[in-house]
Amino acid sequence: MFDIRQRAASENDGPVALLLDVETATLGHILTGGFMAPSIQRLNDDGRICGPALTVSVPPDDGVILGHAMTLARPGDVVVIDRQGDERHACWGAVMTAAALAAGVAGVIIDGFVTDVAAIRAAGLPVWCRGRSPLTTKLLGRGGSIHADVTCGGVRVRSGDLILADESGVCVLGPSEALELAEKALAMQATEPGIIARLAAGERIDEINGSRALIEQARATGTAES
Repeated sequence: MFDIRQRAASENDGPVALLLDVETATLGHILTGGFMAPSIQRLNDDGRICGPALTVSVPPDDGVILGHAMTLARPGDVVVIDRQGDERHACWGAVMTAAALAAGVAGVIIDGFVTDVAAIRAAGLPVWCRGRSPLTTKLLGRGGSIHADVTCGGVRVRSGDLILADESGVCVLGPSEALELAEKALAMQATEPGIIARLAAGERIDEINGSRALIEQARATGTAES
């Protein structure tokens, strides 16, 4: 059964522009959830993307739904692909990469495998995945969904959620919280050069970040491990 839904319009331009300067690892200092499994890594060397999720659920051995998803993609979308637990088939390769680029897709996140690695890299489309496989999906028409909720890398993703992905991994953010998180993360990043300069000048990291005070407090109250 094919489940192809409409995605509600949302205004994400402000948060997206800010998040493009935010490292996922900075958000890792702020959040405890929303991060996909670390095994989902960028196939290309570097770079960062951010955009609204175009969610697609793809049956293990059937890639029909992906072709239709590319016709619904909007420029700037990040395609998020739930592989329904499949650990063998590649659902993405050179042809789908060309289709995504023609649609203006910002990047692709796959909870599974790809093929045609050299062609994907040469094309320059940012792709995050679990690895590569020579066994590909077929055109079988066994269903799938577009714009429905999916699970990718252990994280629930809704159509329109904001996806931030870079060399460290992939983070999923609700549109309502994205602007506040972006501003907080950018403020944190702005302090980093000063901290590095203080370390170079001889200050101790445990004094700068407050960990030394916490350890001394724990010793004073008898809660520190010996």
